[in-house]
Amino acid sequence: MSGPVLVEVERSGFVESRHRGSAVGLAADGSVAVSVGVPDEPIFPRSANKPMQAVAMVRSGLGLAGELLAIAAGSHSGEDFHVEGAERILAAVGLGEDDLQCPVQWPLDFDVALETAHGGGTKSRLRMNCSGKHAAMLATCVAAGWPTANYLHVEHPLQAATREVVEELTGEKPAAVGVDGCGAPLFAVSATGVARAFRALVLAEPGSPERLVADAMREFPQWTSGTKREERRLMDAVPGLVVKCGAEGVDAFAFADGRAGVIKIDDGAMRARTPVTVALLRSLDVPVARPDVLDELATVTLHGGDDPVGAIRIVPGVFG
Repeated sequence: MSGPVLVEVERSGFVESRHRGSAVGLAADGSVAVSVGVPDEPIFPRSANKPMQAVAMVRSGLGLAGELLAIAAGSHSGEDFHVEGAERILAAVGLGEDDLQCPVQWPLDFDVALETAHGGGTKSRLRMNCSGKHAAMLATCVAAGWPTANYLHVEHPLQAATREVVEELTGEKPAAVGVDGCGAPLFAVSATGVARAFRALVLAEPGSPERLVADAMREFPQWTSGTKREERRLMDAVPGLVVKCGAEGVDAFAFADGRAGVIKIDDGAMRARTPVTVALLRSLDVPVARPDVLDELATVTLHGGDDPVGAIRIVPGVFG
């Protein structure tokens, strides 16, 4: 099943592309306030799973806090401070880059990748956007006394603990189990289930594993994404907001009072993701400290040569 057209790509007054998708928004009391498309169909949340994975790690003995817990729940841009953070996590448990089982990649941020290459650097596991999570997974295994060599195997105690957390927080049994781009197990649940999970993070008791993860992400958004990323800008513009993107057009968020939402773009186009998220935040009346930032993120400008000639924007009236 597919959702309705959520986003149009208009160039020179002509709509050249359209992106379909689904979205769900929960009110502060947990009821469904917005539902478009098929948000109850299973999806792979991709990296929007990471906060749930981080909760499983904290429950299993991971002792990270602050920015290091934020990077454990993040998809970083591969900036130098991200690499140093992952190295700190590994060094604290006597491990190093060779123990990571995430792929060897260039930094996610194109400018950072260029700077790395021009400085004589190469692709590495530490530059890969999931290295913080993988370093934290290894640190969790050391803390719990679990083997590290097979920490990505779906039957490893760490991954079993992650599945339990996903099932608990989403309120669903996974419809499928896959392998994410970083090599970690991935559980298919609905967008509505993911929204419930994010809501649970922000409403949890202070000091609980769920709340520790949410608070770290909110305090250090540049560590969960990067200095220039849209998620960081959204969290700066909306104090109390937790946002985590996932590959293939997924965004998940929750506000401090329990309002939450998830969007999934059917064709996986990441360019369509943020305009829909901004529209969903507005439809839920989430209070915004910097509406100018949301205005900038709501529309992606297209250029013809050096001149603006069009935009990627939400279809009017999608959320009523």
